[in-house]
Amino acid sequence: MGMFSFAKDIGDKIFNRDDEKHDAKAETKADANTQVKDNEPSAQSVASLLLRRIQQQNLNISNLKVKYNGSTDTAEISGSAKTQADREKAIIAIGNVQNVAKVIDNIDIEEDAPESTMYTVKSGDSLSKIAKDVYGSSSDYMSIFEANKPMLSDPDKIYPGQVLRIPKP
Repeated sequence: MGMFSFAKDIGDKIFNRDDEKHDAKAETKADANTQVKDNEPSAQSVASLLLRRIQQQNLNISNLKVKYNGSTDTAEISGSAKTQADREKAIIAIGNVQNVAKVIDNIDIEEDAPESTMYTVKSGDSLSKIAKDVYGSSSDYMSIFEANKPMLSDPDKIYPGQVLRIPKP
């Protein structure tokens, strides 16, 4: 459990948000579950999209709940995960979304295991380069790829700012 930071402007764009016209005063006065502008989704609709994104990962998490605060770009997740890997995959699944700057993790774990390292991809990185730096062998890149599936569909499709799980060797 804890809080994880992500690059707010990096990641999959799963909801439309017009930051140029974003009016913080209007949002503060508006109810959190209503739409402030035509292109500004409600906190509840964003939370539903983030929940669906986690569910698409086919993770073993019961009583999964997601809340979203648009004024702080913070997602909060709770539930009970079967494994540490399921918990971590849920965190990075919603953290690697544009306009999510923080993820507050309140997920309990049924089977205790060591936490993976969270690694933020830098320009010029590849999974084999990261594997060489972390494990000492570039051929171990598939361990990183497998640890981040199904969020990653191809070992060559990573981008700067993306956060990946790096399992313990």
